[in-house]
Amino acid sequence: MTEAIVTALITGGLSLAGVVITCLATARKSETALKISQAVTDTKIEELTREVRQHNNFAQRMPVVESQIENIHSTLKELKAYHRPKEVHNVPAEFS
Repeated sequence: MTEAIVTALITGGLSLAGVVITCLATARKSETALKISQAVTDTKIEELTREVRQHNNFAQRMPVVESQIENIHSTLKELKAYHRPKEVHNVPAEFS
């Protein structure tokens, strides 16, 4: 009977060692996969942050551009009015 107990203890110990080793290996693989996933997520967040900053800069500059366009449009209207040909009265039909 002692032989059976010793055999059972050895088998149980080896089984326990196998389970512990398997659990540790699985934990390492999971940790590595998690680190890779976290690195990808961090990269995506950095890219999105960069794009948001570009958009915010664009949004800040747009009112300035709109104001400049209004000024250009106003100046263009003034120039057109200044250079518009004066109306000529009594021009014969053959010259118009």
